[in-house]
Amino acid sequence: MRIHVTYAGGTIGMVDTPQGLAPGADMRGFLDHVIAGTQLTSDQISFTELAPLIDSSNATPENWQQMIDDLRAHRDEADAFVILHGTDTMSFSAAALSYALTGFGKPVILTGSQLPLGLIQSDATANVTGALNAALSGKARGVTLFFGHHLFWGSRVTKSSTWAFEAFDSPAVEPAARTGAPWYWSPVRHEGCGWDDPKPYARHDIAVVDMVPGITAARVKAALTPLPEAVILRAYGVGDVPSDEPGLTDVFADVIAQGVPVVVVSQCEQAYTLVGRYEVGDAIAKAGAVGAVDMTFEAAYAKIVFLLSQGLRGAELAAWIGKPLAGELTTATE
Repeated sequence: MRIHVTYAGGTIGMVDTPQGLAPGADMRGFLDHVIAGTQLTSDQISFTELAPLIDSSNATPENWQQMIDDLRAHRDEADAFVILHGTDTMSFSAAALSYALTGFGKPVILTGSQLPLGLIQSDATANVTGALNAALSGKARGVTLFFGHHLFWGSRVTKSSTWAFEAFDSPAVEPAARTGAPWYWSPVRHEGCGWDDPKPYARHDIAVVDMVPGITAARVKAALTPLPEAVILRAYGVGDVPSDEPGLTDVFADVIAQGVPVVVVSQCEQAYTLVGRYEVGDAIAKAGAVGAVDMTFEAAYAKIVFLLSQGLRGAELAAWIGKPLAGELTTATE
């Protein structure tokens, strides 16, 4: 078994500086220490340190593509891949890689830690060994994320805590696996139609608008001026928008009429958007807003960036929101 490790940055490899924690640890040396005395040897693990290493709060779609390019460059040299990544946007990256790598054919596991590897109380060793174990198992498929004793599907995971060692969750589906002696592996595999020969990720202008009590049409219109390429509307419940607020739904109807897709996600972690189920969502449903089904916010955002990067716009993009590319949403047959 050959495993390629891509080190992208994040808390796992950070050290103290006068400006706070920043990347700087000897990650290759740490990996060699972790596998010493195990069934893995150093020559079974190849290693790439991306430049620059980043705090994942600074991640952009260009960083997603940098990871994808490194994976593809080493595809024929390894049987499985592990990415060391910061926790803040790891779920965004996991979703983005899920869409771009549906035809990759080899498992990719992202992991990181809540505390730097240089601290005795760190969760770094547990998460790295968990990711390596998933890679060695031969059972991991597609893009997954290992953290806190769970292996999550990459397109179904969200960060749920800034301090807990079980920092991630999968609100809509059970994890791909849970650690134990032996591990429990879910019999369900979440898949999609994939995307042949995807174009590289690029940065796109997506507006994210949250519904809050008392929000006005003027404020939303200002947020959508100039017109973005797409809008994510984080609505209440199953996709509800204040219908009594004068002109509010008209703002969304207007941007849709100008060719900008509006994708509705719920503010609830566990949700299935049904735009128009209630009277308060009827107007935006009739205007052409589409629900994100049970996608996480991260999966929906990364999917829109992916579709925009493929050249889709307007109604054509909106039509793809409800079609699973990489198991990111539940279909009527599941």
